[in-house]
Amino acid sequence: MQPVNPHHKDPAPSRVSYRVQRLWLTPVFRAMLFTGVPVFAVILAVSWYISDNTRVENIRLKVATIRQNIENRPEFMVNLMRIDDVSAEVSEDIRVVTAVDYPISSFELDLKDMRARIEGLDAVSSAKLVVRSGGILDVIVTERLPALVWRSRDGLELLDQSGHRVSSLDTRQMRSDLPLIVGDGADNATEEALALIKAASPIAGRIRGLNRIGERRWDVVLDRNMRIMLPEENPVAALEGILALDEVDALLSRDLQAIDLRDPRRTTLRLTDNAEKNLRANPDSSTPNNTDGGSSL
Repeated sequence: MQPVNPHHKDPAPSRVSYRVQRLWLTPVFRAMLFTGVPVFAVILAVSWYISDNTRVENIRLKVATIRQNIENRPEFMVNLMRIDDVSAEVSEDIRVVTAVDYPISSFELDLKDMRARIEGLDAVSSAKLVVRSGGILDVIVTERLPALVWRSRDGLELLDQSGHRVSSLDTRQMRSDLPLIVGDGADNATEEALALIKAASPIAGRIRGLNRIGERRWDVVLDRNMRIMLPEENPVAALEGILALDEVDALLSRDLQAIDLRDPRRTTLRLTDNAEKNLRANPDSSTPNNTDGGSSL
């Protein structure tokens, strides 16, 4: 047996070295060493740097300057607004509600807000905004087309087919080409009004307008103050029936004050004062007699 050399180094690792090697082989420790420590160091450095308000303000100014230089480049500038295929009045209203001073950077334009403002105009049905090359802001507008003149308590207004307000009107003569509707709630029944006007095309020259009664039904007002009092239900069919009768018997050419169709079971003719006097003076007249100034068919 050989004697032990007291100066010979023991090849086995020490307790501390063993623990360090085992710790090094741990995935969590290695991740913290290679990732966590650098991240912590960066956070610590950034926190120290931004703790000085002067340095922070300098950073903000530099960022703002860089951003402004980019936004104000010529390729991002909008120099004018182009509005095609709309009336001059609507075009002017669009420029007023958008209130943009050109030239302006496209980054400063809030197209969503501008579109909402434009579509808020009574005369505009829909709008689309597109920034074109060359610094042009194209505004593509679908304009509401007036279909009726509505005389309300507040005055004259132009309405489109759906009853949406288009604009106000100073005098009836300004749009004498459009049919006239009168009465409260007439704007809520424009589709029915247009259907009646279409059905009454054979006597279009005699129609003065449609009067909404009680927000429930219509009166067709003709010249000579004659009225066709339509029912609430199926007014178009009732009007077509009277027009068919007029073709056969020239009913609307007679001296009548009103044709009452409100009761679908019968049609009542109301004579004018002169016709009633003549009828009383000549009982044998071909016009039907009725003591209350009316007769039923």
